[in-house]
Amino acid sequence: MFFERPDAGSRVLLVHLEQRNSELASLNELLELAQSAGLTPVGSVTSNQRYPHPATCVGKGKVEEIKALSDETKARLIIFDTDLTPSQERNLESSLQCRVLGRTGLILEIFAQRARTHEGKLQVELAQLEHASTRLVRGWTHLDRQRGGSGRDQGMGAGLGGAGETQLEADQRMLNERTRRLNQRLDKVKKQRGQNRRARRRSAVKTISLAGYTNAGKSTLFNRLCDADVQAADQLFATLDPTLRRLEVPVVGKVVISDTVGFIRQLPHSLVEAFRATLEEVTNSDLIIHVIDASAPHRDERIEQVNNVLEEIGASHVPQLMVCNKVDVCHGNARVDRDMFGRPCRIWVSAQTGAGTGLLIQAISELLAEDMVETQITLQPHEGSIRAKLFALGAVVREDTDMKGQIHMDVRIEQRELLRLQSK
Repeated sequence: MFFERPDAGSRVLLVHLEQRNSELASLNELLELAQSAGLTPVGSVTSNQRYPHPATCVGKGKVEEIKALSDETKARLIIFDTDLTPSQERNLESSLQCRVLGRTGLILEIFAQRARTHEGKLQVELAQLEHASTRLVRGWTHLDRQRGGSGRDQGMGAGLGGAGETQLEADQRMLNERTRRLNQRLDKVKKQRGQNRRARRRSAVKTISLAGYTNAGKSTLFNRLCDADVQAADQLFATLDPTLRRLEVPVVGKVVISDTVGFIRQLPHSLVEAFRATLEEVTNSDLIIHVIDASAPHRDERIEQVNNVLEEIGASHVPQLMVCNKVDVCHGNARVDRDMFGRPCRIWVSAQTGAGTGLLIQAISELLAEDMVETQITLQPHEGSIRAKLFALGAVVREDTDMKGQIHMDVRIEQRELLRLQSK
């Protein structure tokens, strides 16, 4: 859109930067990201430089090594497993004569390919524009000023009109205008989601959100629980657009469960901001099901990464239920782990085979029904509206009517809903 850069093909060379403070940073994850973007990795270079070089991120010798390998493999795209500054991208492309992309740019490309709904496309475009805004300074080689002046002043005849805006300023103005319009549209989406959440709260419908590291099996578990048909694939960010379905839970009744975008190490802040309207579903839920890949080698660090993102979006206060998925891969058994108070805290399941999903639904019922009370209510014949509301909430366990027309009901209901009905 704004850049004059070398053309990029599908053959890509990966540059992995070893991070001493993180075991999760692996070449395998960078490889999966590249493949998820539809690229063909043809080679890789590893650098263990302690501090990034301010001009090229890696040292001069490593740049020469990357150049030699890219020429040998005919790779026209170089992807670094870190975020690059605009000047680093410019210097690297000048030295390598190849298109250079950082980690954030690669993730944005994947998101752009996967967005299907109107809302998802708006969110991705906003993130792309925010990412591009810091790189306009290097986008054009001419940056000439346009001729200024109104054409009516005396100096215009002699060519003395003032200098107009630069091409860079024009591009920045167009980008800012487009960003403003996207934010306005997303504000409408945010209001609509807020209205839907208020409607669910008024009807006392509990909400559950699936969260977790990308490719942990959230969509497969979602399909298993709700008999849905959300796309599920063994690749990073296979599901981008959020999906909501109803789920019948014992005792609690109907709940709404949502499948959200997966998280990843160093999830770009621009994406978190752009998807904030969607991620608010997680923030306002009654329970977060934190799906974990039980077969992942760095499982604990992935859990920490997800919790960091949940804290960033303001969802750290929402109760969590850990669900360790893929027990069929790591040859484990479906089971329930409980805390010192006897509450379920971790469920071991296989979304692929269905093992343990019954235990998961029972655990959800236990956690969501903690504020439920069992009591008996007697209604007069003219209080049919209250009776209808109790049935709508799925709170009625047993009902009898005596000779006087009085209705005796055994109910299981949330304490707050009971108080609300009694106050009317």
